[in-house]
Amino acid sequence: MKQNLALFDLDNTLLAGDSDYNWSVFLIGEGLLDEQTHKARNEQFYLDYKNGNLDIYAFLKFQLQPLSQHPKAFLDELHKKYMANVIRPMMTQKAQALVDQHKANGDLCMVITATNSFVTKPIATAYGIEHLIGTDPEVVNGEFTGGVSGTPSFQQGKVTRLNEWLAAKGQTLADFETSYFYSDSHNDLPLMKLVTNPVAVDADPTLTSYANEHSWPIISLRD
Repeated sequence: MKQNLALFDLDNTLLAGDSDYNWSVFLIGEGLLDEQTHKARNEQFYLDYKNGNLDIYAFLKFQLQPLSQHPKAFLDELHKKYMANVIRPMMTQKAQALVDQHKANGDLCMVITATNSFVTKPIATAYGIEHLIGTDPEVVNGEFTGGVSGTPSFQQGKVTRLNEWLAAKGQTLADFETSYFYSDSHNDLPLMKLVTNPVAVDADPTLTSYANEHSWPIISLRD
């Protein structure tokens, strides 16, 4: 019997908020980023993302550069505070129940997100999801360089990265009897169109419209 695949976007899908945007807000609050310099740019990048015209490489240069300014060990400790104070309140019971149901069914579960894997791996783990595809920060000698490694998992990049991940396991998307992808964002339409069961979750207006036109399920994971 074929296994099913359950893919979850993270920000504003499993989370009732955006871990990427709020990481910068958190760093400003910790006094590690200059508010005057970073707040307006963070807001603009977030708006560009929602509008579908984000320059992913310009954003990653902005978002990953602060990682290069601190030792990895310091950042790991900082992330624990971020998880406790910012992320945990964004984790909803409905989202956890959905993940748990897929796991109980024996489905292969994965978070696939444009947000960098440093920020998102502990969040996926907190949901009990082993597998993560995120945009990977470049690491040299155990420390972040501020660069990006490989293809950012954004828009069509999610399709590319998923296909690469499956190919490394000797699989393709067609090997799964049923494939789910839960997302809030029209940026994820390239991958949503490829799975057998796309589900719009607390979706933006563009995705909501598309989902209605194509009779996709529309759900909410907000408590």
